[in-house]
Amino acid sequence: MSTKIFFGVLTIVIGLNLASCASTITSADTSTNALNHTNWVLAKLNNQSVIPNALITLNFEDGNIAGTDGCNRYHTAYTQNADTLSINKNSASTMMACPEPITQQAANYMTALTETAHYKIDGQQLTLLNASGKTLASFTKQSMELGGTAWRVTSSNNGKQAVVSTIIDSNLTANFSTDGKLSGSAGCNNYTANYKVSGKNIKIGQVASTRKMCAKPDGVMEQEAQFLHALTTASTYQFDGNRLELRTADNALAVMLVTAH
Repeated sequence: MSTKIFFGVLTIVIGLNLASCASTITSADTSTNALNHTNWVLAKLNNQSVIPNALITLNFEDGNIAGTDGCNRYHTAYTQNADTLSINKNSASTMMACPEPITQQAANYMTALTETAHYKIDGQQLTLLNASGKTLASFTKQSMELGGTAWRVTSSNNGKQAVVSTIIDSNLTANFSTDGKLSGSAGCNNYTANYKVSGKNIKIGQVASTRKMCAKPDGVMEQEAQFLHALTTASTYQFDGNRLELRTADNALAVMLVTAH
């Protein structure tokens, strides 16, 4: 009888240990993926406020990070395990020239990224720390809600494997309502369409528009047709600070937008 009791207790202990191990594994997996598919906007760098109008962003996506350093767009890789974070020093970036204070801030930001050893997330805030625990940079989480946002189009795919800037003196807009309606100006005519989002996927339905003809600025009607078609090719969307990218299923840029003011 005592043998049966012993084995019964042993079975319970083993079961509890296995449950504990399973719980630990699940927790570790969750922690490992804590940064993936998140977008952040820099709030402070080395405990200093960011220069106004020099937006700095940090976006994590499947082992890669991308964003803007306030002057240029950058891209590199990262590895994360629990609360440790290592960002590859070999980054690629665009080569725009900016005023000296912004250029220096950008260089300081990139240095902070490469010195990162740990991170912590507290609600809507991300903090990057060095190996000694010193705070390098702090960020606020960017909302991923598309509904209720308004944008100005800066460029779109012309359907000829090229992304072109909008014509000077033309105004193209996109307003996403919270009830799944997209509307705006295509440069000459106003348009409407339905849209649906799921995660980062988007589907824009058939577009309806008014039927005015505009002679000025030159090329505005051709641009309008290309823009409206580009909208319907969008398959994913991505925020980056005050920018919104709509991309096709094969990741080609369909439409680039900035926040409307």
